[in-house]
Amino acid sequence: MRRQFLFIFLALIVANTSQAQTRSTRIGYIDMEYILENVSDYKEATAQLELKAQKWKQEIESKKLEINTLKENLKAEKALLTKELIDERETEIKFLETEMLDYQQKQFGADGNLIRHKTALAKPIQDQVFTAVQDIAEAKNYDFVFDKSADLTMLFSNKRFDISDQVIRVLNRTDKREQLTKKQLKEQEAKENIENAIDENPALKDRQKVLDDRKAAREKLIQDRKLEQEAKKKEYDDKRKAIAAEREARKNGTVSEPAKTDGTTAKPAETTEQKTTTAEPAPTSSKAEERQKLFEQRKKELEERKKKILEEREAAKKAKEAETQKTNTTNN
Repeated sequence: MRRQFLFIFLALIVANTSQAQTRSTRIGYIDMEYILENVSDYKEATAQLELKAQKWKQEIESKKLEINTLKENLKAEKALLTKELIDERETEIKFLETEMLDYQQKQFGADGNLIRHKTALAKPIQDQVFTAVQDIAEAKNYDFVFDKSADLTMLFSNKRFDISDQVIRVLNRTDKREQLTKKQLKEQEAKENIENAIDENPALKDRQKVLDDRKAAREKLIQDRKLEQEAKKKEYDDKRKAIAAEREARKNGTVSEPAKTDGTTAKPAETTEQKTTTAEPAPTSSKAEERQKLFEQRKKELEERKKKILEEREAAKKAKEAETQKTNTTNN
């Protein structure tokens, strides 16, 4: 297969020799496995398939454990069993082993459910990749685009001819097209054009990196200034609140007056409410109520204790009478 493909490739190169004299032949390649790993839909479906595969593996391990248990039991009881029973158990074990191997082949074989599910998951993505490759090849005049992960053996491949990232961007743009607004879509396309240009000319990568660094530094400077302004505004608000609180406190008479010239400090003026509170004696009704509640609680506890003692005595008396009656009956 590889020799046949190589022969076709050489034939195409020879056929395009005349065209190559006027312009250089453009060749690119993709890595299908890399693309599939970076497509979100395929990754999610693969994760779900992996959960199914784990469940199948657990079922196989359970069957193996059951078979091993039967073998151990037969080995331990073989000396006590007749030949017919031994043959019957060995037949059962062989049947379970065959059933387990068939199930394993059905799930993980060359044409098993795992392979078929993976193929079914990859097929729609591969179709989208082929469409994207054709669009990129037509737009950028590629003569050949190969799949690095296919049967073709590539002994060397320059990274600048790899268009896998371009294909991924096309697939992601197609998925997000319905979710983006026109403005966002234009920004996305402009960003992709820059990325594609960098892929075409690696020398632009350093220049773009410098531009990105400058942009990041400018955004950081703007953010720092914004944080500084917010901090100053907060400090100003705190000072204003403190001044307003101090004024309100002086208005209510809760702040001490400044010290007098003779060295003594003026006492804060007592409010009418404070004077009234000082003049009135402390109420004593609450203490009396607490004593009354305590007395009633103790009285209730004594009554319950007395009742319990009487019940215990009555029970002991009945038990003694029953024992006496039982003794008299035995003697008679």
